[in-house]
Amino acid sequence: MKPAQKFIAMILLILGAACMGAQGKTPKTPPGWVASWSSSQQIPEPQNALAPEDLRDATVRQIFHLSVGGTALRLHVSNAFGTEALHLTSVHVARPLAPDAVKIDPATDKALTFAGGADVLVPPGAEYVSDPLEYPVAALGDLAVTFHLDAPPVRETGHPGSRATSYCIHGDAVSAATLSDPKRVDHWYQISEIDVLAALGAASVVVLGDSITDGHGATTNGNDRWTDVLAHRLQSSSKMRNVGVSNQGIGGNHLLTDGLGPNALSRFDRDVLGPAGVRWVIVFEGVNDLGGLARTGEVPPEEHAARVQHVIAAYEQILMRAHAHGLTVIGATITPYVGSDYYHPGPRSEDDRQAVNQWIRAAGHFDAVIDFDAVVRDPQRPDHLLAAYDCGDHLHPSPAGYRAMGEAVPLAMFAQ
Repeated sequence: MKPAQKFIAMILLILGAACMGAQGKTPKTPPGWVASWSSSQQIPEPQNALAPEDLRDATVRQIFHLSVGGTALRLHVSNAFGTEALHLTSVHVARPLAPDAVKIDPATDKALTFAGGADVLVPPGAEYVSDPLEYPVAALGDLAVTFHLDAPPVRETGHPGSRATSYCIHGDAVSAATLSDPKRVDHWYQISEIDVLAALGAASVVVLGDSITDGHGATTNGNDRWTDVLAHRLQSSSKMRNVGVSNQGIGGNHLLTDGLGPNALSRFDRDVLGPAGVRWVIVFEGVNDLGGLARTGEVPPEEHAARVQHVIAAYEQILMRAHAHGLTVIGATITPYVGSDYYHPGPRSEDDRQAVNQWIRAAGHFDAVIDFDAVVRDPQRPDHLLAAYDCGDHLHPSPAGYRAMGEAVPLAMFAQ
């Protein structure tokens, strides 16, 4: 029996024993897989893609910041937007020496397997999950994933808004302690999720969002998005430390149309229902739909009214689909953006935001609400971000703003 098969058999034995329980006692929930890190996949824009020659006979090393910890892990390799099969000849995991360093601790380097083999061939449009690897990881720790490609993908799948540095060299150096003179890019490629085998009652919260969830304005390699702050707070709570955070934000994302990345409704199954152990979803989308309506010039009032209704209808679709799968759906109010040089919204656009936020806050819609608008707005000018929370573009929060947002999320809504 191969090592991976032995490990799977061990997990099944544990699960079976836990489910049987002792006579007269309530069976305990066994350990389970939960998403500890993930990112939404898209086609990288030309300026964010690696050149094909960069990925010919190439080693790529990427650093991922986990939320919940566990005793074992498995990796999701994504070819969601590939047009031909993706071949990785080997994939390794290790502990990096720092979140912003290419160096790893070679003593922690381990090879992943896929159906018992060292390489993996991912069909076009598909995702492939590795075999489980017994590999304890700490909550809020970092994990380096290094893979080798013999040939570049015809079309890359990735996540441009990583706010984390990745490294690329030619040749097969998946186990190397460091990569010599690598190409550095602040994007992620071909890896969509890291699951851990977590303790009793583990579950994950998915955040479906745009650039404010993706972390525009956050510190590169600093892991200070509002979702990172939330993950830290969950780990500080003895009752919540088995809750993982799955950040499914895409910069420029829309509810209704494809912006940067596929629209929120079209990616719902993959990004909301797909992550392991999902139990809650936070919906924080809509500013790009509202801001984009009159970006190049004002439009008639009836177009504003129609846009508000279309945004609300998209929320209703998300609620219906999530509830059908037993998920708790949490709505987040849209934050101010008057003064934005990109959208330069006028009074009608601000009225649209207020109307949508009123619907989000109203009883009988979302199961719970996070009022991010109230957290980051300027009390003297409530249609503007508070200056201390503004990254400078009057649309995206600063790291201080992200901290305030993450600290404002009521942890009680994640009670098991």
